[in-house]
Amino acid sequence: MAIDKITTPAVTDDSVTLAKMAPGTDGNIISYDASGNPVAVATGNAGQILTSAGAGAPPTFATAASGNVITEGDTFGLTNSQSISAGTGTIISGFNRDNEATFSKIGNGMSESSGVFTLGATGIYLCLASFYLQINGDLTYASPKIAGTTNNSGYVNLVYNDQSIKQVSGNTYACSYLSAIFDCQNTSTHKLRLDIYGTQAFTVLGGANDRHTYLTTIRIGDT
Repeated sequence: MAIDKITTPAVTDDSVTLAKMAPGTDGNIISYDASGNPVAVATGNAGQILTSAGAGAPPTFATAASGNVITEGDTFGLTNSQSISAGTGTIISGFNRDNEATFSKIGNGMSESSGVFTLGATGIYLCLASFYLQINGDLTYASPKIAGTTNNSGYVNLVYNDQSIKQVSGNTYACSYLSAIFDCQNTSTHKLRLDIYGTQAFTVLGGANDRHTYLTTIRIGDT
């Protein structure tokens, strides 16, 4: 008489081998459904991770969230010195990436045209700027800023260091540093620029080899 039923007590602990299990799909994982019945979790794609679906549901394979990953970063320096007239807010232009900055370029990097910086990808950016001034005469104050736009035209101050360079007499040099956070949601419309205002004329310094005035952007997270 054939044996067609084996009761649970008849199966000893640790006696069911892999060879006795029914064949499955390579890469599947055994779990349980909401009813407590065994279920195979379908194999995900290469590089995906097993993610919990919460109580009452089997886990699934999913692409890991990118999180705060630095995928873009770049530094552009002012190529040539720029004269700034008194009493005007001036957009500083003429930036480029030099050989040294190329080594710190990550991802697509950014570009600059007529003083407007276009970022290489969307995301949350840390922006770092240096303004290096040569002053020939008496300067009551100078106020540099990092400005941004979300519509490719209307710029607002991300950070404005009001009168950070103040009461300078005679021929001298002065420097100011700024930092800001910028949410670039669209690289076609979300742009950056460096502006500066001064009560008297002065020169913003740049050079082919010495990039005294520069902008560094580092992508620190997703938008």
